[in-house]
Amino acid sequence: MKILHVCSELHPLISTGGLAEVAYALPRALAAQGHDVRVALPCYQRIPAEHQGKPHCMCMAQLGGKTSHGAMRQSKVPGTEIPLYLIEHDGYFNRPELYGEDGGAYPDNLERFCFFSQAVLDGIPQTGWMPDVVHCHDWQTAALVVYLKTQWRDTPPWRGVPVVFTIHNLAYQGRFDAVQYGITGFPPELFDGGCLEYYGDVNLMKGALTLADWLTTVSPRYAREIQTPGYGAGLEGVLQSRRAQLSGILNGVDYGVWNPANDPHIAATYDKDDLTGKAACKSALQQRFGLPESDKPLFGMVSRLAWQKGVDLLVTAMEDMLGLDVQIVVLGKGDPEFEQRLLDLAERYPEKLGVTLAFNTALSHEVQAGSDFLLMPSRFEPCGLSQLFSLAYGCIPVVRRTGGLADTVRNISPVHLRRGDATGISFIPMTHQALTRAVKSAVELYAKPEQFDAVRANGMAEDFSWDRSCTDYAALYRQALDGS
Repeated sequence: MKILHVCSELHPLISTGGLAEVAYALPRALAAQGHDVRVALPCYQRIPAEHQGKPHCMCMAQLGGKTSHGAMRQSKVPGTEIPLYLIEHDGYFNRPELYGEDGGAYPDNLERFCFFSQAVLDGIPQTGWMPDVVHCHDWQTAALVVYLKTQWRDTPPWRGVPVVFTIHNLAYQGRFDAVQYGITGFPPELFDGGCLEYYGDVNLMKGALTLADWLTTVSPRYAREIQTPGYGAGLEGVLQSRRAQLSGILNGVDYGVWNPANDPHIAATYDKDDLTGKAACKSALQQRFGLPESDKPLFGMVSRLAWQKGVDLLVTAMEDMLGLDVQIVVLGKGDPEFEQRLLDLAERYPEKLGVTLAFNTALSHEVQAGSDFLLMPSRFEPCGLSQLFSLAYGCIPVVRRTGGLADTVRNISPVHLRRGDATGISFIPMTHQALTRAVKSAVELYAKPEQFDAVRANGMAEDFSWDRSCTDYAALYRQALDGS
């Protein structure tokens, strides 16, 4: 099949989280299975010049009665032969960040990503290649779904091309004030409770959920959760109405990137049969974060510092956690309040807590390789990738039992310990006390080397490669094609 992936982030070029990892790994896995895959992405300022390729054609969009002109550049997804189409427009994408600065969103994000969506639809036919199916990712591409299923529905050569829409995180929906609706170019009749209107606002994701041929999200449990009021973020009714076209397909791990046996970012390589190098990684991580070298259990966290990720629980529980004989390192950035509270705690406990406020890919590998445990106390987690990486790196995940975390981590309960298949520690109550109890369980596990080694070995033996997920996506594309 010929498959076009449309996304707003792509590892290793531009990333704020897991979306970029998936947008990189899934097309590679599909290409390895023989499919003709292409990727479309905005040409952001931060994309290195050597990866921006060459101008291929002009492209344009009709926005609020005006015509906006841009260009489509052609490059390749790094490390592959997969064509990458970059939509260039200095006014929209030549900015320091992807979606906003100083904790706020760019006020013209609706216009920016409507332009991107129309420019893709205008530019792709000019390449001489047309997809059998389009796969759009998250709210930034939701407008493309709406255009393709309405104004462009009967326009050659897009007529009959089905579109799959993946929800990576339902909390981010592309919701904008209704006064901006005119800029989209959508017909007035779509601003309706059955499509784009949501409590008087424009909601791009709602439009995509209503109109896409097929919907997916990134774990089976999350697909069920988002149909309930507790996790549906106000769109549970729409999702319930589309349940027959909603699939949960677990994300995979690109073991070509995340493999401690050949990872160039870590102090020493190792694998499940020889863990010698992991001790060197732990020492290097302690040095990197200014902690004394010690054999105490070392907990790492790599995360956006956001309410969704349970960081409020973490900072509240931190005093109790640091009262244990542990060390903790935190890598991430996000809510300024959480950032400051973590920095204050690190200043008070310099021998126990290290904090780096950044998104740093290389350092995230070092945290996984050097830590004994990974903290993920998420309120909700569509899939989660960090826990999958941690399993591969012999870093036992400590997670809240939700979404993809529940699908991928088997708790050290008596049942799983007896079966010999436990891979981590999980808790359910969304309280700092429950998180502290889980950390205490980890400390107790660490004090039992034989059991600790067995749980770690179970995790490293897990296989979350993209092969199975990729096969599921290919089957779904065929189903969408058969129904188109």
